Amino acid sequence: MYVRAYLRASTKEQDANRARSDLIAFAKDRGLRIVSFYVENESGASLQRPELFRLLADAHEGDVLLIEAVDRLARLNSDDWQKLKSELQSRRVRVVALDLPTSWMMTTQTDDMTGRMLDALNAMMLDVLAAIARKDYDDRRRRQAQGIAKKKEAGGYRGRQPDVQRNAAIMNMLRRGDSWNSIVAATGCSRSTLSRLARQVKDESAVEAAS
Repeated sequence: MYVRAYLRASTKEQDANRARSDLIAFAKDRGLRIVSFYVENESGASLQRPELFRLLADAHEGDVLLIEAVDRLARLNSDDWQKLKSELQSRRVRVVALDLPTSWMMTTQTDDMTGRMLDALNAMMLDVLAAIARKDYDDRRRRQAQGIAKKKEAGGYRGRQPDVQRNAAIMNMLRRGDSWNSIVAATGCSRSTLSRLARQVKDESAVEAAS
């Protein structure tokens, strides 16, 4: 049984490694060692998370996927949560979350019957907490939309302003062929921003080629 830790934050401005020491301490208290950390800054409401799926690809049956809280794993809608849960179950990966005490028993070896009972209990609790995490996400989005609507009514909402200088630098890096990973590391931009700017560069190149 290998313990693989997953650390996630939603944006580049947040520290995805914030809970690393807590996960290490949890594993140490139980005589376990974390063999790999998988860290990324991606939205928990999306299944587009390369590091999470790299973890699953690396995992063997019975390995532990260790997280700080269930919302680090998923703020997914119902359909996407079912897809991720099916992936976890097909690989027989044990999800252990610091905020889910019933999952802590999954770090110990048990007989087959006890293991099945723990799996069933843990799956039920994961469903509940995943649903709560999604509701929290939807509630925050709704409150944010309401706040924006009020500001628009008052004429005080300008929206998020683009970082013109940074975006110009990123586009220059794309033009000279820098890798996406190196651009993200150098600028701290999100992959969604990088994808949008890459499309702009591609469109510009197409226009130049046609003229």
